[in-house]
Amino acid sequence: MGEASPEHAVTPTGAVFLSYASQDVEAARRICEALRSAGIEVWLDQSELRGGDAWDRQIRKQIHDCALFIPLISQHSQERLEGYFRLEWKLAVDRSHRMAAERSFIVPVVVDSTRERGALVPDSFRDVQWTHLPGGVASTAFVARVEALLGAEAPVVSTGSSPTPVTSRPAATRDRWVFWTPLGLAALAIVVGGSLFVLQHFGLHRRAETDVPPQAKPAVTEKSIAVLPFVDLSEKHDQEYFADGIAEETLNQLAKIRGLKVIGRTSSFQFKGRADDLRKIGTTLGAAYVLEGSVRRSGDRIRVTAQLIDTRDGAHRWSETYERSASDVLMVQDEISVGLARALQLEVDSGSRKAPKSPEAYDSYLRGLHARERYDQGGFEEAVADFRQTLQLDPDFVPAAEGLARALLDQAEWSFVPPRVGFEQSRAAVMAALRLDPKSALAHALLASIHTWYDWDWSSAERESRAAVALAPNDPTVLMFAAQGRMAVGQWADAARGISEALAVDPLHAAAYETAAWNYLRLGRVAEAESAGRRMLEIIPTYSGGYHNLGTVLLLQGKADAALDEMARESNLGWRAAGMAAAYQALHRLPEADTELAKLELEHSGDMAMEIAEVYAIRAQQNLAFSWLDRAYAQKDIFLWLIKGDPLLKNLDGDARYKAFLRKMNLPD
Repeated sequence: MGEASPEHAVTPTGAVFLSYASQDVEAARRICEALRSAGIEVWLDQSELRGGDAWDRQIRKQIHDCALFIPLISQHSQERLEGYFRLEWKLAVDRSHRMAAERSFIVPVVVDSTRERGALVPDSFRDVQWTHLPGGVASTAFVARVEALLGAEAPVVSTGSSPTPVTSRPAATRDRWVFWTPLGLAALAIVVGGSLFVLQHFGLHRRAETDVPPQAKPAVTEKSIAVLPFVDLSEKHDQEYFADGIAEETLNQLAKIRGLKVIGRTSSFQFKGRADDLRKIGTTLGAAYVLEGSVRRSGDRIRVTAQLIDTRDGAHRWSETYERSASDVLMVQDEISVGLARALQLEVDSGSRKAPKSPEAYDSYLRGLHARERYDQGGFEEAVADFRQTLQLDPDFVPAAEGLARALLDQAEWSFVPPRVGFEQSRAAVMAALRLDPKSALAHALLASIHTWYDWDWSSAERESRAAVALAPNDPTVLMFAAQGRMAVGQWADAARGISEALAVDPLHAAAYETAAWNYLRLGRVAEAESAGRRMLEIIPTYSGGYHNLGTVLLLQGKADAALDEMARESNLGWRAAGMAAAYQALHRLPEADTELAKLELEHSGDMAMEIAEVYAIRAQQNLAFSWLDRAYAQKDIFLWLIKGDPLLKNLDGDARYKAFLRKMNLPD
């Protein structure tokens, strides 16, 4: 709101209040216009600049009556230690204290590169997920989330971390499939940017609906456990990264216990901040037990409470409280693992892990994990910086070396950096991690993905995948990277088995269903592809690229009208244009098909050459299709590894140039 006067404005029920420093007025206007164009009532009045008691009273009334409060955070707000917007922030925080914990009210938006850490904002702003809208350019996904928050019958809890991929990405880049990240892949996953994925990767993901259809519910085995995010009970509630990190690291330790099935982080963290019945959680995830806990940190002292609950009858099977110095946090995680193993009558390796050299190193590492799970450009950059800082403090700390390699790969995968820069940086980091620990399953899996996505070196990818699976046969990330390698070379039945194995331990990972849908298409199992595509959108209704993928399946079934409807719902503008061009072509609405294709070429020639080639193939314009495939090859297009069996390129099958292109990529005909 800044210095704008609301004297004559009336805040209707359900209105959105924008609060901003006056220097950010243009960003505020862009957000306001995007929301108003969707029929959302926004208070933003620039007609008067006078203050006074009437103005002050009206401001207070607006904040008291509005349904959502959106503060804009920027370098301008950082520089202004005093300002009316800071009073607005305080009034909103005061009102939020009177609300139920489940109510979403404050929705912070960053309009430049200001980082969450060090931002001069009220502490309670850090308890909710931040959205990044550079320059105030509001994505379709962001508008959809605001609509959902205004119209939700049951308000959604907004958390400071997104278990499912959250992302914001530049308008000129394309969304990537997110395999085993959130993360991320989203309790509330906010993926924001000019053109959004998610995934991550840039749409704004609402919390996943975690009711699995009866036929999809995973079997509950006796020795199975899900680790829920630990609750931050610190006085200032500023230790969420620390609580999440302890839960995630405990999960990783439990995964090493032989005979214990541990549900993947992506699925278990879907329940962050929720009060779901634990029996329902167990049934949904296929877990006989749930580990939940809390963390209270004060200075150098931490208090961690953990309890094991049987999801079948709600009985508490084990609990313990640990009070230690922060430097002993790894000891706490090991003790939790040992206690759980004994409670479940399992054997656990008593060997201790190598602790970091300082509490500061481990703290920086946990911050890196937390930043990465935002799944946006700023989050990846912060994660890279945090992991590098950890390695400066402790060059031999393997988890930080693995984290750095993965965050660098994320940047390349999501086109935040040029492929030839990002993938080579990631490769160097992977090799550094393997020098520290040749038995790092994650490092071998990351190297396999580099060989698959960037090198197109299928034999090396297979070798690294085998090494990773041998070291961590139940790790969903490892299993998915291995499945991708098989999918790339046409071993689709093997890929399907790998995807199923991954879903058995991470059943709510939307990206796995997306991968499964494409793999089913290559197997000719179109009905199952449609089912997987719909399941993906049930988990994350705003999964960027999701409606394009479902529309593609329908298009291949001959349901062009239904396909067009789905394509029109796509939030990612690049995917939307590609899908609409294909659907209009199938419906013989050629002028509209030409318009969408021209838009796609104009805006995405540098990052969607593969998709442009697919559209030309659908149009049976083979020469242009091959021309764009050549451009994709020269650009090291991130999706080109999926060319084998691509159903959208079916019209090229009989052309000798297609077989020659496959050979150029070292793929079998």
